[in-house]
Amino acid sequence: MIDSACTSIGLILFPALTQLDLTGPYEVFVRAPNTKVHLIWKNLDLVVSDRGMAIQPTTTFNACPELDVICVPGGPGQINLMEDEEVLSFIRTQSKQAKLVTSVCTGSLVLGAAGLLKGYKATTHWASLDQLALLGAEAVSERVVRDRNRITGAGVTSGIDFALNVVSEMFGSDIAQNIQLHMEYDPAPPFTCGSPRTASEEQLKKAQEQAAPFIEMRRQATLKAAARLKK
Repeated sequence: MIDSACTSIGLILFPALTQLDLTGPYEVFVRAPNTKVHLIWKNLDLVVSDRGMAIQPTTTFNACPELDVICVPGGPGQINLMEDEEVLSFIRTQSKQAKLVTSVCTGSLVLGAAGLLKGYKATTHWASLDQLALLGAEAVSERVVRDRNRITGAGVTSGIDFALNVVSEMFGSDIAQNIQLHMEYDPAPPFTCGSPRTASEEQLKKAQEQAAPFIEMRRQATLKAAARLKK
């Protein structure tokens, strides 16, 4: 459990991220006691998500304080982050003193590109799970994966589960449960197709075919990042 007068949590906000990867955890984190949550980018200009939502950064890489928790969300813009040395350097620097190094969805591939998942178990969106091994991580098909001080969440909606796990680790399960109750986080999805484990073969095949061109683009970015890690 983290003992701090004010816990500092930072989420990387970047163009073409999936907003729920960020806003789901944000909603949990800002309800934690004595906590300051930072939305971090290179400048303070509005950042537009992959679906068109504009979000305001609260601080920049240069102005950001030392973080107790750093979190990298995912989304299509993650591809560019994997070769953006300014971003990767910031994540590496903050990770040196951060108590928890975390991600949601394909943000874990960015952690991997920064060299921060070698030898760690991790997860990501199911469609890109196999790419973690290219970056030296052990891929685990679970909604939230904890390995030492690395905590990673699977795709998009798992960000809330992920953040509740982080709060439980930081402040104890009583506070995490209190936040969950206030948020009325009591999922009852209308369909049992939210995972490859529960979707029908036909549904899964269709989703894989729809995503295939972009997943290949992501794979090429991951391969390039993996090659850079070997230099």
